[in-house]
Amino acid sequence: MNLLVLAAETENPLVPPIPELVIGLIAFVIVFGFLAKKLLPNINKVLDERREQIEGGIEKAEAAQTEAQSVLEQYKAQLAEARHEAARLRQEALEQGTALKEELRAEGQRQREEIIAAGHAQIEADRKAASHALRQDVGKLATDLAGKLVGESLEDAARQSRTIDRFLSELEEKAEAAR
Repeated sequence: MNLLVLAAETENPLVPPIPELVIGLIAFVIVFGFLAKKLLPNINKVLDERREQIEGGIEKAEAAQTEAQSVLEQYKAQLAEARHEAARLRQEALEQGTALKEELRAEGQRQREEIIAAGHAQIEADRKAASHALRQDVGKLATDLAGKLVGESLEDAARQSRTIDRFLSELEEKAEAAR
């Protein structure tokens, strides 16, 4: 028993026995070699593919962002051009409207002048017609009255016309002198 105790005392419980250590080391090298030969290339292949996809995605995203930026600049340029064109069209329409207003105003003024001139001509014609009709009526009344006063008939047209003209001329002279 002493020997067992002595052997037990010389063995360190933290250090495994040598044959177990050698078998464990050989098993570790076999498993590590298997993993290094079979599994590690597959893992590296998958990681490389993934890295390429990520890098390709980043490049595609940068390309898309660059393209989007150029499209945005084009849209901004088109928008600025459209605004400029709209302002030009608005100004042109305003100028055309002003010109049209002036043209319509001038046409209205011309028509007004024509209407006024036609009205004056009509008034003058009506005044002459009324004056002529009045002369005839006054002349007729004057000759009738003169015929009654004188006691003779003044039916002679030439005499009647001279008498009327003389009478009306005297009335017009008196009216102008009164002014």
